[in-house]
Amino acid sequence: MVTSTSTEITAHSILPARREDIELKTADGLTLVGELALPPADRSPVATLVTLHPLPTHAGMMDSHVYRKAAWRLPALADLAILRFNTRGTSSARGTSEGAFGDGIGERHDVAAAIDFADDRSLPNPWLVGWSFGTELTLKYGCEPQIKGAILLSPPLHSAGEADIEAWAASGKPVKALVPEFDDYLRPDEARRRFAALLTPEAQANGCELIAVDGAKHLWVGEKFVRRVLDEIVRTVNPAAYPLPESYDGRFGPAEKYGA
Repeated sequence: MVTSTSTEITAHSILPARREDIELKTADGLTLVGELALPPADRSPVATLVTLHPLPTHAGMMDSHVYRKAAWRLPALADLAILRFNTRGTSSARGTSEGAFGDGIGERHDVAAAIDFADDRSLPNPWLVGWSFGTELTLKYGCEPQIKGAILLSPPLHSAGEADIEAWAASGKPVKALVPEFDDYLRPDEARRRFAALLTPEAQANGCELIAVDGAKHLWVGEKFVRRVLDEIVRTVNPAAYPLPESYDGRFGPAEKYGA
């Protein structure tokens, strides 16, 4: 049953959007599966989130919960386009991308394919949003001319290093890192040290920021933390829509119709 009154937004709320199954073609000949969610038909996106998911060998995929909820909410609430896709060899309800896990090396082609797709479709103001493994891909391969900036969720800094961080700092692009207080891999104090090149006065003037999120863990489990992440994303890419509302006055249906 579909409702049309103001209703609280919950973990299972799916708000209106134009949703399209898509395929990305990589330079090394693979087809990656994904979805593009755009604002409802009467509105155009003001910015685009190109999302890079957590480690697929640990169940990361385009449907990892923060990204799924971003696609369900942010087109309607913040006029954002949300591009989600499975990196090589990764499976979700949408399907399985061709190829095999490349240990963060072959995936450079996947990042390029997603950026090219956004460019080919003239999606406005593209930002990279990486989560865990996705932050490594963002830092190593994402500092391209088309990209406006980057948002990093739970960056572990396992394979991305000082040179990658310095390259982003030199680009003048804004980089926002959300670091959980109780992260499994990189906690706020150490993150401030390792992201020092992005925390200079010059970099901060360009919009770089490190936010320590009290009480959070690596996977951002719990609606409280999902809301915090989505709020920070919107504050960065479309501040006119910040803060996000906690209820929606419109039509939406149950998550079950999307296989949730």
